[in-house]
Amino acid sequence: MSSPPVIRTPRLPLFPPARSSDGPPAPPAVRLPRLLLRGTATASAVLVLAGTVLAAGFLNGHYEALRAHEVAAMALGGVLVVQLLAAALVVRAGGPAGERGPRWPLAAAVLLLAADGAQTGAGYERAVGVHVTLGVLLVSAHLFALVGAWRLPLRSPSAVPRAAEDGTGRLPRPSGTGAGSGTGPVEVAP
Repeated sequence: MSSPPVIRTPRLPLFPPARSSDGPPAPPAVRLPRLLLRGTATASAVLVLAGTVLAAGFLNGHYEALRAHEVAAMALGGVLVVQLLAAALVVRAGGPAGERGPRWPLAAAVLLLAADGAQTGAGYERAVGVHVTLGVLLVSAHLFALVGAWRLPLRSPSAVPRAAEDGTGRLPRPSGTGAGSGTGPVEVAP
């Protein structure tokens, strides 16, 4: 006689990613700064990617692309100043429960603005090695900031499932599934 097969539940993440469709809408004081941060992060990513295309055009012999590259860099500096203000508002506005917001957008905005200033200075000094190397790093940093800005939830985090309060790290069982009444934590097999 054989034993019944063991059914294992899939491994669930300890902290699932926040989705903006969960929970009630956050108050406008929390939502608007995060929308502004998303907009400025998107605009800065588009501008930094346009700068790479324009630099490639210049290197391919289209010398008028250098002026457009300069204009894109100046516009990027302006967008980064607005992004710095938006990040400060995100920290100040905090969350719906009155706590302070995440601080990483402010730190990222300060670093991006400082690196953009160094990048512009290296470009005007014709330090091509520094300018190109810093440009590659800036593209990566802008894309990371873009993803981070879009991962900030626009809705109240109260509806996002949290790990059990007993310290086991188990997520609550979804209602209406499993054995019994659907209560209790989900067992996750190693």
